[in-house]
Amino acid sequence: MKNSVHWLRTVLCVLVFFTACSPQNRIEGYLYYRLNTNPTTLDPAFIVDVTGGSIAAKLFNGLVKIGKDLTIEPDIAENWTLSADGLHYTFQLKEGVKFSNGRTVTARDFKYSFERILHPENRSPATWVFEKILGAAEFIQGRAVEVRGIQVLDDHTLAIRLKRPFSPFLNLMAMTSAYVVPREEVEKWGPDFSSHPIGTGPFLLKEWQPNREIRLDRRTDYFDRPAKMHGILYRIIPEDLTAVSEFELGNLDLLTIPAAEYARYRRDPSKRQFIASIEGLNTYYLGFNCSRPPFDNPRLRKAVASAIDREKILNTIYEKRGRLADGPVPDIMRKWALWSPYRYDPQKAREIIAEEGFQNSTVNFYITADQEIVDIAEVIQSYLMDAGLNVQIKQLEWSAYKESLNRGEADLFYLSWWADYPDPENFLFPLFHSANHGPAGNRTRYTNAVVDALIEQGRLTMDEKKRNALYQKAEELIVADSPWVFLWHRTDFIIRQPRVKNYTIQPIYSMDKGTEISF
Repeated sequence: MKNSVHWLRTVLCVLVFFTACSPQNRIEGYLYYRLNTNPTTLDPAFIVDVTGGSIAAKLFNGLVKIGKDLTIEPDIAENWTLSADGLHYTFQLKEGVKFSNGRTVTARDFKYSFERILHPENRSPATWVFEKILGAAEFIQGRAVEVRGIQVLDDHTLAIRLKRPFSPFLNLMAMTSAYVVPREEVEKWGPDFSSHPIGTGPFLLKEWQPNREIRLDRRTDYFDRPAKMHGILYRIIPEDLTAVSEFELGNLDLLTIPAAEYARYRRDPSKRQFIASIEGLNTYYLGFNCSRPPFDNPRLRKAVASAIDREKILNTIYEKRGRLADGPVPDIMRKWALWSPYRYDPQKAREIIAEEGFQNSTVNFYITADQEIVDIAEVIQSYLMDAGLNVQIKQLEWSAYKESLNRGEADLFYLSWWADYPDPENFLFPLFHSANHGPAGNRTRYTNAVVDALIEQGRLTMDEKKRNALYQKAEELIVADSPWVFLWHRTDFIIRQPRVKNYTIQPIYSMDKGTEISF
């Protein structure tokens, strides 16, 4: 297999050599970056993917943003206050912030942008971000003409009142869906606002050729620090081998290193010094369908966890590109100690499976068709078959895969969760609260009333120490129930051309505004 991959890379490089012996005609002062897929939209009200969100971060701004130490910092809001009861937020906006059409931003623009997402006719997938606001439910149901918890006090003062305290609320206000948009442009373009986005960010969209490239130009009137480069050109290249060849020809400046190329780049002294990495805020896992046999049995779930040598997979197939996970909350986010009771013990796994009467039971294991995932799944299949289970792997295209998991078709599946915002709640409530079975995040259909209560109490608790104590108890119970096999937290690696200066990988895609990079 490896020899065939190298042969294919050689053939591809020869073809590229004959068609592009030297770097392509480049626009001076632009950063060239690869996307492996075309964004579905650049409208903040409808973005649900990392690709769209990472581009939108350069076109738009919100009230607040996530800072380098993962704390909340001012963005368009200069400052804010929070009432003692945790219900009333008052944001004071910076003066002179302009949309790229030249109009000054006011507090009314934020009220419009938030209500636009909540309006039932728009069917935004991000209503959950604002549903904590007083009056949001009535507005969504069409029983009110405005959200009474969003008030414009004057042009530069916005007041938001929540139904009840929600400790991560400021984190939600840093998300893509909380970016401000100008009403006149949305109404002018209608659904086409997605391809004609007007925001307040350091760049503006110059051109979008679907499935080919996206060009952003620098704004010289950006209210914060203007970008040091003239613009960004995203080239949409689905194939990893093509992207690698384009990088080595100098036609790309930054490249997220594909798994198949990781070892080669790390061994190359001329490349190694230009590789940057970051410990990601993510968790990779095997999910069980806890709502039906065979994995409604917690003993069987624990047996599967014991049957898999996670560390060996991480160190071999995954080439040490991550850290072992003890629970769902990423290690660099967790502020409490967590003891994982699971160790690789194939003999124990075989005994439990036999005792529970599941020997030779057939298990449907759903995965996507990505080659690295297929390789990992086949090793996991081997471990589980050695333990006495008959595992059938089913590969699906990504959209069909998500739909099948949302419907609960799989017995076992491989998936990951990436932080939308840096709070443990983001890895607990969506993934393990019983209100979120299916597409909302809890695809294992895990149900534990005590865990529900702890998570709910933590969301209402404004004191960080008390909140973390509640989340710790919830995570300990989750680990004990084993709705997942907790695999690892992935580390990402990006290689840059020597000419690229001041590039830093951010742990959350919305943090990268693209203003620091220079040549």
